[in-house]
Formats: sequence, C-alpha cells, structure tokens
Amino acid sequence: MLRNNVNSIKILAQKEGIVFLTYGGFLSQTLITGMTEVLEKEAEASDLSMGFSTNIFTIFIEIAQNMMNYSRAIDENVSGSKTEGIIIVGKDTDDLFYIDSQNIVSQKDKEIIEKKLIEISALDRDGIKKRYRELRRSGKDTHGKGAGIGFYEIAKRCSSQSYEFVPLDNGMYNFYFEATINSTK
Repeated sequence: MLRNNVNSIKILAQKEGIVFLTYGGFLSQTLITGMTEVLEKEAEASDLSMGFSTNIFTIFIEIAQNMMNYSRAIDENVSGSKTEGIIIVGKDTDDLFYIDSQNIVSQKDKEIIEKKLIEISALDRDGIKKRYRELRRSGKDTHGKGAGIGFYEIAKRCSSQSYEFVPLDNGMYNFYFEATINSTK
C-alpha cells in the first residue's frame, strides 16, 4: 500500500542562494521546536535584525504546524500513517528569504484551506491586519486543527506568498499542497 512518505512527495525546485534548513519526513511539535532553534542560530550567525528573524520564525512555525495538522496519507486506511512533508528555508541571491513547503492534503482539507486562502487574497495589507485582530478578539478560527488565524499571521509577516493544490489520483481524494512564502529584510 502506498503511504504519504517522503518518496511519494515530489521534490521542490532548487533555488540559487543559501539553504538554512531542509527537512523532509515525519513532523511533530518537538521537531518543529528543534528546527526553530536551528533557524535562531542561523539568524544570529547571519546578523539578522530581531524583528525580521521573528517574522521568519513565525512564518516557519505556522507553515510547519499546518503541515503537521493537514498532512495525509495517500491511503488513509493504512494504519500508522504519519504526517509528513518537506520544508526548505533559505535566502536567494537577491536576499529574498523564502520558506517552501509541500505535503499531501485530502480533498476535505483542501476545501477548508483554500477557502481561507481565498479570503486572505481578497484583502490588502491593512485588511489582513484588521481581520487578524478581529479573529484574535473573537476567538473565531482558533481551533486545534489549523488553517485558521495562522494563515493571516503568515500574510501579515511576508512580502509575498503563493499556494497551489496539485491533484493526485485524478484529484478525487488527495492533493499536493505547495506553499512558497517570501520575505525581504
């Protein structure tokens, strides 16, 4: 039986520049914490400002948690399926920092995530900040599963973002969810 594993996830295109972190495999909160510590050391070594590095860490954490919460096995009937994905953090030759990620999501989760991304894409930067504050105050979209306020957090802190759902199995059940988040100093 085919499961969601690193071998079933296509590799993201390589970019010119420096890669600070690359990880492919099982995701857990403990691993995310460890990877964030590695990124903190890289930020110190690269002499990044505290504000900018906080943006990178926050975006990384939000993307990784969404990957952890929404990764699906290609065959969800396989017992012991793990949440897996690929995440790359780097800086290209134009000093643009990026976080690329890819994982497999179900049709149901795609619909939830896509709805939120469409909402966000319809707003300008001030609208994103306003909606973020509204959601924080109301407690709406603050559920344990993700795809709520975190995408607003990402949108507030990045300079650009793109997402794509690439159909697997004829788009009937599963999709690659690919995200590219960019941030400039």
